[in-house]
Amino acid sequence: MERSPVAVVIVTYQSEQVIAGCLDSLPDDVRVIVVDNASTDGTVAAATRPGVEVLRNEVNGGFAAGVNAGIKAAAGHDVLVLNADIRLHPGAVAALRATGKPIAVPRLVDESGALSHSLRRRPRVAGAVAEALVGGGRAGRIGLGETVTDDKAYQGAHAADWATGCAWLVRREVIERHGLLDERYFLYSEETDYMLRAGGVWFEPRATATHIGGEVSTNARLWSMLTANKVRLHRERHGRFAGFSMWLAMVLNEGLRARAPKHRTALKGLFGMRRWPTEVASEGPGYLCFSAQDWWYHNRAHSDFQLLRRVAKHRKVLLVNSIGLRMPSPGRSTQFLRRILRKAKSVAMLVRRPIAETPNFYVMTPAPLPFYGKPWLRKLNSVLVRAQVRLVCLFLRMGTPVVVATIPTAWDVVQPMRHKGLIFNRSDRHSAFPEADQGTIAGLENQLLSNSDTVLYVSRALQQEESALTGERAHFLDHGVDVDHFTRRDELPADIASIPGPRIGFFGSLDDYLVDFDLLERVAQEFPDASVVLIGDATCSMERYDRYPNVHWLGFRSYEQIPGYGSAFDVALMPWLDNDWIKHANPIKMKEYLALGLAVVSTDFPEVERYSDVIRIASGEADFIDLVRLTLKDGGLRTPAERRAAVLTASWDSRARELMRLAEDAGRR
Repeated sequence: MERSPVAVVIVTYQSEQVIAGCLDSLPDDVRVIVVDNASTDGTVAAATRPGVEVLRNEVNGGFAAGVNAGIKAAAGHDVLVLNADIRLHPGAVAALRATGKPIAVPRLVDESGALSHSLRRRPRVAGAVAEALVGGGRAGRIGLGETVTDDKAYQGAHAADWATGCAWLVRREVIERHGLLDERYFLYSEETDYMLRAGGVWFEPRATATHIGGEVSTNARLWSMLTANKVRLHRERHGRFAGFSMWLAMVLNEGLRARAPKHRTALKGLFGMRRWPTEVASEGPGYLCFSAQDWWYHNRAHSDFQLLRRVAKHRKVLLVNSIGLRMPSPGRSTQFLRRILRKAKSVAMLVRRPIAETPNFYVMTPAPLPFYGKPWLRKLNSVLVRAQVRLVCLFLRMGTPVVVATIPTAWDVVQPMRHKGLIFNRSDRHSAFPEADQGTIAGLENQLLSNSDTVLYVSRALQQEESALTGERAHFLDHGVDVDHFTRRDELPADIASIPGPRIGFFGSLDDYLVDFDLLERVAQEFPDASVVLIGDATCSMERYDRYPNVHWLGFRSYEQIPGYGSAFDVALMPWLDNDWIKHANPIKMKEYLALGLAVVSTDFPEVERYSDVIRIASGEADFIDLVRLTLKDGGLRTPAERRAAVLTASWDSRARELMRLAEDAGRR
């Protein structure tokens, strides 16, 4: 059986001083992927060199999240996970591969060449008690401690329960069978859990690596996290009673050594520990989100939905469907009657839990009076909506929640409400919406900008423009993407499979204030031998395309269906109007296209410039047509795998963790 190629995955965080040495020690015949967890030093610059793929995470999602991103980028490869402070000795990779074992680990030495005791026994309460009473070294020598301290155990190849996670080679078949690392641990114990799930490791002394060593032995916060995660690991593997027993053993160990600062910190952490680390803890305030969309009829790819449904894995969440920016009116609003009817249906849904596997996620639609031009009508509407929301929060036992407002009209509702933090999710400049009462909406935006504890931006341009008003309360939180969901499908839906190729496609909302429909018509005219496929709900008449037999408007398709349709595109389009809205927007579909590995042609706007190495950006209509023609010919910038790799670190889970951290830190100030 032919062996899979090897990819080296290195997760970095503030690793400027050590990453170059690690990269220098790698053999030339391996693929190298560096996943950086939002370092603020020179790590990325030090890692950027020919032959090294650098995936940049906007937030520190933790070690497991970084490894998982690297594994996803290395599809079809065996994966050698390394810390940045590892130096491989010649022949180490070949020796690990030659074992043919599911997970293989090398012999580790320190910088002086002395043996490092890297092998571990399966965690047991008895072993933890022995370590507490006689010390880890003595407990190891008598076979009770977790660390294998007998030097003879490091002289020959053999199976072991697990080993320190600074260097380990995992075969692709193991990844396919056992999946990814458990990101709930955030740091420490995730590799222990994985190795034990896989049935242990194989120690190969012919493979040697130097481990410079980390901060855990000197950093009190890291030591505390390591100690608590030992308890969490035991609880997850053996149940609550066993977990409590391990907790008692850890308390004994840290209590007997409490004279040292790191042990005092760990002891305090054990008594105050949550079910999971604070980055993903299940205890904490509820979240009340005023969304700019409606769950029941809008595309569920919107950031409100993606972020809050993931927050609901750890907190109770009530998502309030959009209370609107304006009242639809005949002659001014498109599809007037349809909008009224669908909002009425949404109100009739009352309060529901729409995701069976996420029982803490609730959705409601209040009955609003969407009149915002006159102060007394705004006041009446806010009282009505607030009364409904408060009643539901009381029923759900939400307590005092963190409030997340995405739509400016939420300001009148939330202003008098008690909260543990007010977050303005500044996803768009809503006052640029053409049908809104722009002056009134701008005033509401300014109130939220001035009074929120934290303002989150997805547009750097908008963040910069409003920096004088928001100051240090402003934070950039980029959109994420569900890379597992947006994976190319081999089997296409029947309706798009029947459309002849090549296919030039667009999926998403066909909004008349955002999409350049004239440009889409020009594409249809210029490429009569290609099929132009449009997928999405339209806010304007699509009759103008009836005269083009190569245009296929398939209408709305659910979020679950979209990856299958997108997989059929030969070229994916982002044909935006050049207006104030797009200048301050960050379309989620950009990352969804890239996650599917699609070749993308876009009009120019600020946020797309960050992906200019994988997306073709047009300077005008004629250039847009030329770039579509070129992409049909050469397949686009980079390979599909490289395009997908550009967004692998942008998980919604990491974005949700960052939202929670910012929200709850603000609430404690």
